[in-house]
Amino acid sequence: MEHRHVTRNINTEFDDQLTLGQRLADNVAKFGGSWTFIIIFGSVLLAWVILNSVILARYNNAFDPFPYILLNLFLSMLASIQAPIIMMSQNRQAIKDRLDAAHDYEVNLKAEMEIENLHQKLDELRETQWAELVEMQQEQIRLLTKLLEEKNN
Repeated sequence: MEHRHVTRNINTEFDDQLTLGQRLADNVAKFGGSWTFIIIFGSVLLAWVILNSVILARYNNAFDPFPYILLNLFLSMLASIQAPIIMMSQNRQAIKDRLDAAHDYEVNLKAEMEIENLHQKLDELRETQWAELVEMQQEQIRLLTKLLEEKNN
């Protein structure tokens, strides 16, 4: 009911409180979910397979022969590091979404209360106008009655 502003930028407030590790996790998640990452990652995998296959075919001494066990190890390590980082970022995004929802509720509640106040003011104005109209009508009836009495006399 206080006349205070409840609007604020939750995203800015939330982002200002992030630690270096949290910002890094968000950037890793952003990059890991991009087409740039997919293209670079696919290119590196393709180059790895081609390079090892060519070396194996020519020299019979590839550093990671088929079925590419070393590549599988690197992929597993990448996944084991990347998954928790992405989950941390998603958890933080969920917290941010809850803060946004709570703020939206505050703004909606404030708007509802202001609308209720406006309705009360309009109702008071209408009641005041009705009272004035009734008073004016009674005055007119009194004047008409007086005129009729004067005419009949």
